[in-house]
Amino acid sequence: MCELPAFRVSDEDARKVMERYKTIAVVGLSANPEKPSHFVPKYLKEHGYTIIPVNPTAKGDILGQKVYAGLKEIPQKVEIVNIFRPPKDVPPIVEDAIAIGAKVVWMQEGIVNNAAAERAKAAGLTVIMDKCMMKVHRSR
Repeated sequence: MCELPAFRVSDEDARKVMERYKTIAVVGLSANPEKPSHFVPKYLKEHGYTIIPVNPTAKGDILGQKVYAGLKEIPQKVEIVNIFRPPKDVPPIVEDAIAIGAKVVWMQEGIVNNAAAERAKAAGLTVIMDKCMMKVHRSR
């Protein structure tokens, strides 16, 4: 079932988040350059963001960075957790984002999970749903 977002964040407010935070763990980052879950993080890396790939099925490196199986394995501080996973997979990712002290949960365009968003907001995280980080960055 397709869920509509219970709230929207303006592009201007999303841009402010991107200006403030620069370290992004990308959950679902793909090694396939044809997929948005590859070319969006690649674009962000090319524009000065630190990208940390998270993909439990990938091994080695993607975009020249070590791939981690989960958020809790990442040794450095993560500011934004950018999610490229189906909405049903979002709740445990949000729980891990809370556990590691992330500041923002950002669900990419087409990804909405209102219950997970409310959980993240209740824990003090900024939540953005159904927006593409690359499109927001380009709209400056």
